[in-house]
Amino acid sequence: MPSWSSSWQLPDQIADVLPSEARHLEELRRLWLDAARSYGYELVMPPLLEHIESLLTGTGEALDLQTFKLVDQLSGRTLGLRADTTPQVARIDAHLLNRIGVARLCYCGPVLHTKADRPHATREPLQFGAEIYGHAGPEADLEAQMLALVGLKATGIKDLRVDMADVRIVSSLLAGTTIPARILSQIHAALAAKDAAELDSLTASVKDLPNVSREGLKTLLQLYGDVNVLDEAEKSLQPNEYVRKALLNLKWLASHVEGSAKVSFDLADLRGYAYYSGTRFAIYGHGAELARGGRYDEVGAVFGRNRPAAGFSLDLKELVNVLPPRPLKAAVRAPWAENTDLSTAIAKLRAEGDTVVCVLPGHERRQRDGGCQGRPGHTAQQGGDADQARGRCTSHVAHSKNMSRCQHEVGTTHERLYAVTCSLGGRRLHHRFQQCNALFEGVAVWRRSCNSQCGGGIQAARTMSALLTSLRSSARRRLLA
Repeated sequence: MPSWSSSWQLPDQIADVLPSEARHLEELRRLWLDAARSYGYELVMPPLLEHIESLLTGTGEALDLQTFKLVDQLSGRTLGLRADTTPQVARIDAHLLNRIGVARLCYCGPVLHTKADRPHATREPLQFGAEIYGHAGPEADLEAQMLALVGLKATGIKDLRVDMADVRIVSSLLAGTTIPARILSQIHAALAAKDAAELDSLTASVKDLPNVSREGLKTLLQLYGDVNVLDEAEKSLQPNEYVRKALLNLKWLASHVEGSAKVSFDLADLRGYAYYSGTRFAIYGHGAELARGGRYDEVGAVFGRNRPAAGFSLDLKELVNVLPPRPLKAAVRAPWAENTDLSTAIAKLRAEGDTVVCVLPGHERRQRDGGCQGRPGHTAQQGGDADQARGRCTSHVAHSKNMSRCQHEVGTTHERLYAVTCSLGGRRLHHRFQQCNALFEGVAVWRRSCNSQCGGGIQAARTMSALLTSLRSSARRRLLA
């Protein structure tokens, strides 16, 4: 096989982000950072790699297995590429800021995972998170949940549901027993999966586990649903002081969140990183988990400062997948010319927030940069003022809506074909992708020649969408074979 045939391929479940999705991701990033800033959160930017001891101390085996490791060529020490940003922010709060009162910090950047947490997910999430340090009361938990809901609603998602639990309930049932870390992890997994048989087998292997604790763990498998679950838990779990406090916190949080989203409980669900120490929550919408967070009071202890902490995080790449594509914005197309009046008019338009695309010499009939919706020939003219230039471009936007729509559909479908090829395993789909090249070239020719008649272009877009569906089905069958 020639070397060029695989030079474009990326590792499995790693993909380039192409223009339409990149534009949407950047808009989401700005939206979330602005939302966090409105609550008083300050932006921090931890490095992508650190010494492995700093990244993983006290975070549990799951995060260790998710972390890429390499050797520093300068010091010879082992470094890690972060798989989660929370431990880094805890280090910043403990050592660099070292504030006495409450500190609100947020971040947004890529993380890397050795394995994706679910099929067809990326191994390079774009993680946004917000964390509040220095307050032990449930008000910090509530603020984290409300900020997450505000941000998700601002993206246009409705009918959100917040699912809550508390790590202290299971911890209290297992208190006083010596359980190996591997068995404890398996018990947590059996609880989350509602696997009664596996849970019985695991608890039977723990010799010093009291019968009341075994029965309590089995009872947790049935404790999921609405707020009435908390009353049932008080009756059936024989709660101690810690469990009562956890149940009261959950009731208090539910009473404040119910007006903003639906609330449910699953007291056996402990999914998430090992550093969670109290209330944990997940937010669902559009049939997917969109955000996850909770309380992690112990996360800063390894850095010499054990401060209460709560927060949440989400993957913007996962979020963009459940949102509809963003519409193209009208742009002004201007000719290339060394003309002072034209340059002044273009500069004024750009200063007012318009996108102005200068058509380079020789590309007048092929130009389609910046998502310009104006038809060829409606440009900023030499010697014209900014208002006239805008008018010449936008006066025919309504007339050319059909052409713009099918151009956008063809362009984004091409990008989706490429993204699916990368995410589902480029080597398996290489030949199928080559078969699409002829269609891509035909669409490119159509896009250059299409003026006001765009019926054939819409048909081409539909053909490409059908090919995309066929490509997905074929790729999944091959992957499962």
